[in-house]
Order: sequence, then C-alpha cells, then structure tokens
Amino acid sequence: MAITDWPDEERPRERLLANGAAALSDAELLAIFLRVGVRGMSAVDLARTLLQRFGSLTQLFSTSLEQLAAVPGMGSAKYAQLQAVIEMARRALGEELAERDLLGSPDTVRDWLRLRLTSLPYEVFMVLLLDAQNRLIHAEELFRGTLDQTSVYPREVVKFALAHNAAAVIFAHNHPSGCSEPSRADELLTQALKQALSLVDVRVLDHLVIAGNARPVSFAERGLL
Repeated sequence: MAITDWPDEERPRERLLANGAAALSDAELLAIFLRVGVRGMSAVDLARTLLQRFGSLTQLFSTSLEQLAAVPGMGSAKYAQLQAVIEMARRALGEELAERDLLGSPDTVRDWLRLRLTSLPYEVFMVLLLDAQNRLIHAEELFRGTLDQTSVYPREVVKFALAHNAAAVIFAHNHPSGCSEPSRADELLTQALKQALSLVDVRVLDHLVIAGNARPVSFAERGLL
C-alpha cells in the first residue's frame, strides 16, 4: 500500500508536522527523505530495508555510492542528496560551536565530531582550537594513520595552536574498530601533549574518542586529564 493510501495520522510527513521530528522513528524520518518507494514497497518499507541492510543511520550515512546503488531504487541522485543532508548537519553544528562556550555544550561537540569522524575507515587525530571564551576558532585533522595507529607530534600541535592564537584545545580521534575505550597509548599521548602545550599557556580541555554508535569517551569525564 502506498503511503498516500494511509490514514493521515499515520503518514510520516503529517505526523512530523503534528508532533515534531523527534516523534518519528528512524525509518519514518528516512522515508520522508526518500519521498517515494519502489515497486511493491512504500517509502517506509524501502527505508526499513535500507536500515536492515546497513544496520543503522550512522552506517547508512557512511556508505559508498557503490554500496547504496546496489539497493533497488537508490542511485547517484539519492547518494548526492544524502551527502548534502549530512554536510548541512555538520555545518549547522559547526556554526553552533563557533557561537557557544564548548564546555557548556558537550553534546553539540560530540554530535559534530561523530558526524565528522565516525564513518572514516582510517584513524585521524583532530584538534579543536578555542579562544579565551571557549568558542571554536578552527578545527583540523592534523594527523592521519592506519586502521590501528596514528603518529602525533606534540611540536606540530603546539605550532598549530600558536599559529591560530588559541587559548585552549580539545583533542579528538576515532577508533575505526568500533571500540571507544581509550588505550594506554592514548593516555600517554594526551599527557605528553598537555605537558607540551602548558609551556605556551594553552589549556587542554578534553580528549574525545569517537567510535561507531558508541557514546564518545571523554578523558575529562574519566578524570584522565
């Protein structure tokens, strides 16, 4: 049955307008994005098929064009639309970070980092530079490694912070393995960076580990700083 044949109160778009986007399931939100289904499947059915195939919205967002195009009814146009939606979400969250005290907006920081790092198949080390009011000045992936390790040089991190006149930093890196627990090497690296930056009066506010659908691990919350 097509969604247009459903009762108004059961249609995803009408439910969103009546109750807000938070009231909808992942499949219903995805169905609104898809707009139409394929032969024998409504948009909601197609959305459920996609979520079953890829496992979650996070995994769907990180899929390649080839993987998405293998699903009947999906192709380059839908892939482009999906990537545009993801990038708009990243930019909107980035604008929030530039206007807020990041220490007072930890969930926004986590959401932005998950959009940036979760889908990467390799490990990266990102540095967020903050001003004296803890607002984001600039963020950049300074180092990129393999699936299991990356080389991070404290001297380069210090130079990067000084070049942008940063008062504080937040570190973040991803674990493509899906395990968000920091390693002993992560802890030692963080302490080495903190010590190097203290020599130029730059504070280290946190180090976040991003991995799959797991909640990002905060060194500050764990008492590891």
